[in-house]
Amino acid sequence: MSLLSRFARNRLAVVGALALLLVLVMALAAPLLYPAGAFALVGPPTQPPGGTFPLGTDTLGRDVAAGIVWGARTSLIVSVAATLGAVVLGVLTGAFAGYYRGITDTAIMRVTEFFQTIPSFILAILLVAVLSPAVTSEILAIAVVSWPGIARLVRGEFASLGGREFVLATAGLGAGDARIVFRHILPNCASPLVAVGSLLVASAILFESGLSFLGLGDPNLMSWGLMISAGREVLRSAWWICTFPGIAILATVLSINLVGDGLNEAFNPGLRDR
Repeated sequence: MSLLSRFARNRLAVVGALALLLVLVMALAAPLLYPAGAFALVGPPTQPPGGTFPLGTDTLGRDVAAGIVWGARTSLIVSVAATLGAVVLGVLTGAFAGYYRGITDTAIMRVTEFFQTIPSFILAILLVAVLSPAVTSEILAIAVVSWPGIARLVRGEFASLGGREFVLATAGLGAGDARIVFRHILPNCASPLVAVGSLLVASAILFESGLSFLGLGDPNLMSWGLMISAGREVLRSAWWICTFPGIAILATVLSINLVGDGLNEAFNPGLRDR
């Protein structure tokens, strides 16, 4: 049975994939759906949902629906870029520690544990505050707080695979360390990396939303967290300003988690039968 077929057996994962595809299409189509952008003042403030504005307007008269669509672009760009950065950093450090072992392994793992002892969100706040609020700062901060888990995973995989016959045979034929690591061991770690990386995207969206809620996001880009922050003072009288961005965050994160679970089961068929 192919990987796609195993993934399709998980109906919740398929639903999550379709919902995630909808979010992606919405983000890509933002310039076509709302060419004026998310910050344009298009109507009276706190207009309830309905009519011209199906999701209402916020306290400044901006279309909430436009904010949802443009906010999807920000969330996906930041989360995917931060996840890629965390994966690259985690793979390199974990591979180095798991392959060479000894003092190198001990030193790298102590550094990894140090980062894991610091509350991730607090560290992200400090990094963005020092670097100044911007997309690049958010991406860097989220990547820095997310790589230790990837590093520990890769280190464990390399430690397990390092003594296998195919690795020893490759080394015996005179292959260099780089060839052994990147061509023979790392491809065998792809399955758990894909599953964990997909779940890391969901965590990155939550990080980005939290930073934007605190006013540490890029002020030039609309974000779901920024929308919730802007509407929290009128939550009772204009509930839609916070509710719809919150639903967008919930639906996107839940969809990614469902896809991640489906990928994990597809790569490890035995998990489904336990």
